Amino acid sequence: MQLSVTERERLYAILEKYDQNPKVQQMREFIQHGDVTTYQHCKNVVLVSCWLNHRLHLGADETSLAVGAFLHDFYLYDWHKKGTFHGIRRLFEMHGFSHPGCACVNAEQVFHITKKEQSIISSHMWPLTFRHVPSCREAIIVCLADKYCAVVESMFKHSRVAAAKNANGEYDEW
Repeated sequence: MQLSVTERERLYAILEKYDQNPKVQQMREFIQHGDVTTYQHCKNVVLVSCWLNHRLHLGADETSLAVGAFLHDFYLYDWHKKGTFHGIRRLFEMHGFSHPGCACVNAEQVFHITKKEQSIISSHMWPLTFRHVPSCREAIIVCLADKYCAVVESMFKHSRVAAAKNANGEYDEW
């Protein structure tokens, strides 16, 4: 899944202010799936979301889609170390259920994101977070792209979504 140079430049222009934020850069410190960092996973979800939007002519708002996808896992902790199952009463405190809310709160506090972007972040784990159903096309796209990326990253222990690692050991830039 490759975006054109023009599409990548547009994405970078949209996401530059987010990407340069020190809090966003903290996502590089946490592993998401396999050996893929949360930062790289979010970039992968952006690329897949935008590819789907462009190639399938879905007509999603490009800015909301990119921002929501980039910040969908902006929770800033190592989920591998955060607790284990403590019984059914505390089930919804587990990472899979709770991190969309945490990411949404962080994104709102740091960037004052729009209601649509909040909806994208809050619903990206649906149907696991069954009360937060994707309510716009951007949220549906990010929800699907996130699942695709998670499967690819987990199955192959590294991302095959982006093309090749650069000198920093990270995958393809925007």
